[in-house]
Amino acid sequence: MFQTTLGGTMGGSHNPNKDYEVQQPPEDSISALKFSPNSNYLVASSWNNNIRCWEVQENGQSAAKAQQSHAGPVLNCCWHSDGTKVFTASCDKTAKLWDLQSNQTIAVAQHDAPIKTVNWIQAPNYSVVVTGSWDRKLKYWDTRQPNPVLTHELPERCYCADVDYPLSIVCTANRGIIIYNLEGTPSEFKKIDSPLKYQHRCVTIFRDKQNQPTGFALGSIEGRVAIQYINPPDPNKDNFTFKCHRSQVTRTGQNQDIFAVNDIAFHPTHGTLSTVGSDGRYSFWDKDARTKLKTSDPTELPIVACDFNFNGNLFVYAVSYDWSKGHEHYNPQKKNLIFLRSAAEELKPRQKKR
Repeated sequence: MFQTTLGGTMGGSHNPNKDYEVQQPPEDSISALKFSPNSNYLVASSWNNNIRCWEVQENGQSAAKAQQSHAGPVLNCCWHSDGTKVFTASCDKTAKLWDLQSNQTIAVAQHDAPIKTVNWIQAPNYSVVVTGSWDRKLKYWDTRQPNPVLTHELPERCYCADVDYPLSIVCTANRGIIIYNLEGTPSEFKKIDSPLKYQHRCVTIFRDKQNQPTGFALGSIEGRVAIQYINPPDPNKDNFTFKCHRSQVTRTGQNQDIFAVNDIAFHPTHGTLSTVGSDGRYSFWDKDARTKLKTSDPTELPIVACDFNFNGNLFVYAVSYDWSKGHEHYNPQKKNLIFLRSAAEELKPRQKKR
């Protein structure tokens, strides 16, 4: 299990961790944050039907550059591998390609229900965008063609997904997990039983020390993360779960509040990870040493999304109401915020204890 130490509280401030604010954040809840794969451009998708792009500096300065919209809330976004285009997935049942240089969009995908996930696959012999929907379908699209080049039927609605060639992970309602092999023609590799007992919220693939995709981290609504390897030498030892985003219990008989894990991101060079939750905290972890590196002070609203920039010098996170406590707890006076933090030093792995 992880060794944990909770940070203190600096109540009242909208920025208790003294991080850099990104200018002109979305006016409604933020659904995803993604850094460009090769520059310090950042995009955020939102429930206000928009996706916005900023250029950020490592000194914390930021400037909004462009914006595009859908006919419904934008649930997810991802970058093309060349860093000049962004894909967006919406409740309007379409996915779009946004060319940032021309600031033009074209529709590239269509489903029979809202599209929850969008990921770009850059393979040696093909390149496609893959969309996962609440219509229980996973569709692969050549952006030059109007119809999908491949469709996979899912057992349930798609809730979250990640791609890191040649690996793809798709998580569905009823705690389904499907692993796909993307080599050649994408195909189902295997279904696995969930190591978590509650609804999946987020999934992120991680790499080994040879920089090869080797497993994934899965977060649930029950304040718990599972670390799963695709082909572990010792499944009982290598695969494990840990608790996070829970209130500290300081006395016998005190109830513990449990919060959803809303997003997970891996540091691109250190291999350590961040989790963000409905408790308004971000935490940094060393999965190999099974140690918590840091926990933030809580923000006034949940933290709903996070990411690292391409060189790992910047950590970004979004503060929005996530509706986990229902409509009655929504406060329109509390604004959505995006923060940047210089976190490369804080994410350095611990020396493993012998």
